[in-house]
Amino acid sequence: MTIHSTHPFADADPDPARRFRGRIGGAVTLWTAGDPADRTDRAGLTVTSLMVALGPQPAILALLDPDADLTEMLRATGRAVVQLLSWPDRQLAEAFAGTAPAPGGPFRQADFIDTDHGPRLATAGTWATVRLVGEREVGWSTEVTVALDDIEIDETSEDEALLHRRGRWAVAHLGSRS
Repeated sequence: MTIHSTHPFADADPDPARRFRGRIGGAVTLWTAGDPADRTDRAGLTVTSLMVALGPQPAILALLDPDADLTEMLRATGRAVVQLLSWPDRQLAEAFAGTAPAPGGPFRQADFIDTDHGPRLATAGTWATVRLVGEREVGWSTEVTVALDDIEIDETSEDEALLHRRGRWAVAHLGSRS
């Protein structure tokens, strides 16, 4: 139930670029990085602004918050894990985005497996390990280019990829297609 017919804190003059971005929508990923020898030295961030560039060395181009702990950890270690989130991971996405409470921190909200690239969400069926190739400032974000090292695609599950569109969660029923 709500008492508002629109967003209660909506900007009177909304930014057209932000509105355009919200209509594009995309898959929700969780980026994690950290020192595998020190489970307290890890960081993560929910990321939806990204694309995959194919080629001899496939890469991901992503927009990260320049002030995020994940961005700092990626710079320090030079590597991370990128995992595709699914519909049941909505609360985890909110926790790593910093928009929902996460008692004990977001890494306490799910099980993670330590890898040499950082923690990997144990339930993630589709994920990749990546290494930092370059970065530059774009708008209010840091655009990072990361090379895809190892890629795992879960062919057996009926993944329901978590999407973000116009400020809301949505689900993509992927089924058994490649």
